[in-house]
Amino acid sequence: MKNIAQFRITQEDGYYTASGMDLPIVTQGKSWDKLVNNIREAVELTLEGEDLADFGFASKPSLLMSFELSTACHA
Repeated sequence: MKNIAQFRITQEDGYYTASGMDLPIVTQGKSWDKLVNNIREAVELTLEGEDLADFGFASKPSLLMSFELSTACHA
């Protein structure tokens, strides 16, 4: 059983976009705080009333977010 739900985060055109690696979720936010809140809300709604084992998760999974930097950010 997995203990972590992973999200890949990118930034483009002034928005952060998160794509679930383990869950069928894509959400975005104008700020980092808004994105994190949107991820939490999307996860809660997706898993509400579901058996977490059906998704391969342990009873209380954590969220892991990795941020992908554009090549323009590398100096």
